[in-house]
Amino acid sequence: MLHVLLHMAQTDGPVTSEVLAEAMDTNPVVLRRVMAGLRDQGYVQSEKGHGGGWTLACDLAKVTLRDVYTALGSPSLLAIGNRTETPGCVVEQAVNAALGKSFDDAEALLLERLGEVTLATLGEDVRTRVAIRGACRGGRKHG
Repeated sequence: MLHVLLHMAQTDGPVTSEVLAEAMDTNPVVLRRVMAGLRDQGYVQSEKGHGGGWTLACDLAKVTLRDVYTALGSPSLLAIGNRTETPGCVVEQAVNAALGKSFDDAEALLLERLGEVTLATLGEDVRTRVAIRGACRGGRKHG
């Protein structure tokens, strides 16, 4: 969703679900479902009908990556984690006990870092990279 939000920040006017979904290689229904969490938090708004679509409704300097993460329902941050398929298994219990604090500490640190980065910071980085890419295409070679 960060990709979608940053694309929206670079666009004047509303962007349809179909256009955003195509850019993200997903279905517009899936995109709308995910955008609903952002709309509920006031980060985006949508208008129906001809000329409608999604627009940003927030100050990007005040929205952190953690805010977006929370608006999206706080999905799992780590692809690995404690297993819970067989809670009676002593091996599973031992592994979970050994790694549980490490996973908790890693997640807490990641959430802290997400809270330090705003969408405006990312947007500025995108603009810089676009400018550099344009300059590279203008005659300089990529390095």
